[in-house]
Formats: sequence, structure tokens, C-alpha cells
Amino acid sequence: MTRHKQQSSVTAQYMTKRKFYKTVITFEVLSEEPIPANASIEAIIEESTHGGYSMGDDTRNQTELNGKQAADELLKQGSEPEFFRIDETGKDLGEND
Repeated sequence: MTRHKQQSSVTAQYMTKRKFYKTVITFEVLSEEPIPANASIEAIIEESTHGGYSMGDDTRNQTELNGKQAADELLKQGSEPEFFRIDETGKDLGEND
């Protein structure tokens, strides 16, 4: 077994058993002018409900993540794995080694 496979097996052995979920929600908006780049989702929805935007149905894509994948996704968002009380390997914080 290679060193990488050994490390992966050890990491998986101690990774949290909890599951996490990544949900991507997209929606289509039609407008007569470009939507400003700094417009918040709330402002776009408000304009779609009471103003000059037309908003279609949303689509959702949900993916189940293990602890390591959740840690990686948190880092991609500029957050920290500690947000879900895990470390960068997906292990629960506070677990005895």
C-alpha cells in the first residue's frame, strides 16, 4: 500500500461519522437592464416580487458530503472547518486521539 493510500485510510478511519450537505440553488431572472453586480439576493427577490424583474422557478442540487469534503467546501467559501466543529481532515474537534 502506498503512503498516500495509508494516510487516506487513517484519515477515513477517524473522520466524523456525521453527514453534511451542499445545496446549490439557482434561479433565472429577466430584466430590462443588467442587474448590478453588487445587488443582494434579497434585493433581486424584492425587485422580482414588487418591481421590474421577472423570476422563474428555482432549481436545486443537493450533494451529501463527508467530513473531509465539508471541510474542503468550507475553506473554498472562505470559512473554517471549525464552523461545523471539525478539523481540516474532517475529524470532529474535541475527540480524543
